[in-house]
Amino acid sequence: MTDRTTLIFGAGFSGRAYARRLAAAGQTVFGTTRDPAKAGELRRAGITPVIFNGSAAHDELFEAVVRATDIVISIAPNAHGDPVLNAIGEALASAPQLQWIAYLSTVGVYGNHDGDWVDETAEPSPVSARSIQRLAAEREWQAFAAQRSVPLSILRLSGIYGPGRNAFVNLEAGRARRLVKPGQVFNRIHVDDIAGALAFLADHRHDGVLNVTDDLPAPPQDVVAYAASVMKVDPPPEIDFETATLSPMARSFYGENKRVSNAAIKALGFVFTHPDYRTAFDWMWAEDSWRRPPV
Repeated sequence: MTDRTTLIFGAGFSGRAYARRLAAAGQTVFGTTRDPAKAGELRRAGITPVIFNGSAAHDELFEAVVRATDIVISIAPNAHGDPVLNAIGEALASAPQLQWIAYLSTVGVYGNHDGDWVDETAEPSPVSARSIQRLAAEREWQAFAAQRSVPLSILRLSGIYGPGRNAFVNLEAGRARRLVKPGQVFNRIHVDDIAGALAFLADHRHDGVLNVTDDLPAPPQDVVAYAASVMKVDPPPEIDFETATLSPMARSFYGENKRVSNAAIKALGFVFTHPDYRTAFDWMWAEDSWRRPPV
């Protein structure tokens, strides 16, 4: 890994996992947060905190932009577009060291495929408002990167889990549910594999769109049942999706059903640490790393 300076917009669950990896390798990492109270957490993770509320920019942020060779965007767009480009697009356009951009998107941009397999060649057809906004943001960043002649990796992520955010935690807290909708499957991705993919793609200065997702799209109730078997506890009862009480957002996730292929990133040479939820759960349980993410 050559010496770089990385600016992560949105040092949350995924962004912080990548930042910890960079910091452990002696790299300089800036990470934005909306909450000044989280600055100490970022420092303990080896990240130089920068406050960014998604709209107003300030001198510390502009300084980080000037120094950054790599930029990772892990902030959701909104109805007005991408908040990073809206707030500091002009500064990024003249960032003197910029060599590579990564945008964390979602497999939701593919929409519903009734359980069929999709890969990066599939025409995006998002259904939900949040996925429509993601696709629009992807295109904003593609236009920006083309104008700057800088490689841009778009990582389309599936359901993210990891320490502190998984079926074990939900079972322990008594909030795990086994919703059953016949034929429904979802892909998932462990947060460490997001960090690993970012590191791999940064090293290759990759340009293009890639699915970053596991090998085993599976019914969500099976995931809960497997976690319960590892914990040696009884799984919660199955609940029929059609009659379940769900928020509109939760129900909307089940309106998209597809199996997402990760063949393209593996063809580049990337190896997943956690290729499916079973191996990931076995590992997290054995390592006792499931309860909370590292600082």
